[in-house]
Amino acid sequence: MMTTPEAADPPAGIHSLWRLRGYLRPHVAALSIMAAAAVAAVGLTITIPLVTKAIIDGPITDRDLGALLPLGLLALGLGVLEAFLIWVRRWVQSNAVLGLETEIRHDLYERLQELPMSFHTRWESGQLLSRATQDLSSIRRFAGFGLLFLVLNILQVTVVTGVLLHLYWPLGLVVAATTVPVVWLSMRFEKAYVVVSRRVQDEQGDLATRAEEGAVGIRVIKSFGRSEHVSEQYEAAARTLYATSMDKVRLSARFFTFLEVIPNCAVVIVLLSGAIGVGKGLLTPGELVAFITLLLSLVWPVASLGVILAMAQEAMTSSARILEIFDIEPDIVGGTQTIAEPRGHLRFEGVEFAFPDSDEPVLRGVDLEIRPGETVALVGATGSGKTVLTALVPRLFDVTGGRVTIDGVDVRELDLGHLRSLVATAFEEPTLFSMSARENLTLGRADATDAEVEQALDVAQADFVHDLPWGLDTRVGEQGLSLSGGQRQRLALARAVLAQPKILVLDDTLSALDVHTEKLVEEALQRVLADTTGLIVAHRASTVLLADRVALLQDGRITHVGDHRELLATVPAYRDLLGSDADLPVLEDEVPA
Repeated sequence: MMTTPEAADPPAGIHSLWRLRGYLRPHVAALSIMAAAAVAAVGLTITIPLVTKAIIDGPITDRDLGALLPLGLLALGLGVLEAFLIWVRRWVQSNAVLGLETEIRHDLYERLQELPMSFHTRWESGQLLSRATQDLSSIRRFAGFGLLFLVLNILQVTVVTGVLLHLYWPLGLVVAATTVPVVWLSMRFEKAYVVVSRRVQDEQGDLATRAEEGAVGIRVIKSFGRSEHVSEQYEAAARTLYATSMDKVRLSARFFTFLEVIPNCAVVIVLLSGAIGVGKGLLTPGELVAFITLLLSLVWPVASLGVILAMAQEAMTSSARILEIFDIEPDIVGGTQTIAEPRGHLRFEGVEFAFPDSDEPVLRGVDLEIRPGETVALVGATGSGKTVLTALVPRLFDVTGGRVTIDGVDVRELDLGHLRSLVATAFEEPTLFSMSARENLTLGRADATDAEVEQALDVAQADFVHDLPWGLDTRVGEQGLSLSGGQRQRLALARAVLAQPKILVLDDTLSALDVHTEKLVEEALQRVLADTTGLIVAHRASTVLLADRVALLQDGRITHVGDHRELLATVPAYRDLLGSDADLPVLEDEVPA
């Protein structure tokens, strides 16, 4: 599987986040409450030092204890109200932001389901996993913390600076002057951080891919004794991520250090200058205390700017990575037609197919008709295009020339959900999910009754599920690794049979079965195929005997169509493909003299 190309250029910045604004609309009311509570809390943060100034310059200076109590209670009440508003803001914020993350995650997963197989064959699963987890978390953190405080901190710095200039303009100018190096450093930091942030997130996706492959392929790794080799590959990817992450940390550390130093230097200058000002009678002790208190309230907004900008860059990078998926237009889009009374008449008419990244066609002008209730076996050498041809029926891929029709209707004109209810496929490499055997079986038909489930199990000779620890309710593990290859194939076959399709596609589904089980399955399949149109990829004569006719696929073309006996007698290439199976005793009378 190919990886995604790493971004050569930085992402589109704030534009990427802006394009996700539609997810905020359902939460406008909650976000409005959150913003109002946050702004009110900032107002109280500024008001409390002014009340302190009034206390010092009034009751304390005048030794008026009677006036001290109400002002003290006012300061206490304002502090309690500020704490309450912070609680309201956090509670509303958490609900809104988690809802936003859930909605984006839902739409992202839905989009991944819509995208065709050509997309999934190009992208590493770890990259997709990284986008669906880490990138969404980055957006949630910024939306729930960074975006709000970026606005609030700018508002607080602006308002407090104005108040400080009003209290004592010489010291206010000192505070205002500190914004110049902060803005300059922030601009330099942003340009460098966006590049290293993207590299880290891409490398996290690569590492997730290696972790997933190591877990899914653990049996192969152990059987070849390659645990150490795979571990070294994982460690190399982890070291690469570590080195890039350390670059990111060093960049952040330098920036954060400067942001800590600048406001602290301002505090020292203000404290010394303010003390001189009080001594000369240029400002009162209460004004100095209020001035310093307000100045200290700016330390957090300025110092946190680095964290917030880092979160913003990560969120913008994450949104760009997620929008890469949303921006991909599916090349397989369903039509609007349905077939009222489907019969399962399948036709391939001049079908051609080539993969998007290849100039060499896999299929060249394939013509084949399978009548309702008929079964055709597809025989061909490895790489002749058998699996691709079967994948065209449910539109896992689309033809690049010609057309595939069901009951005379081009499959591209059919509603995708309707089409895939007409066609069921059992693959050579069966895919099972980390759920119970029953859930895996009913994946294609959730309303199946217990009797229908048992019938499908009987056809596929998959009665072994009843011997599992909890029967049909036993979880089969990721990829069904708790089962043998033959058991997985039989369970996947039962799933396809249970769907009761009009067209049943079997892509060498019996390859992992022993001879005895294969014979039992074939006998049961003959009853199923009697009422269903069947397309079977076959490599053995025993499987070919299930079919009414055989189609020989060579170099992307159907070169011969006929019954097994006829092809065996007249087409040497056909007999060569079946190999030793063609000499089975049951077929001796079919071998030409």
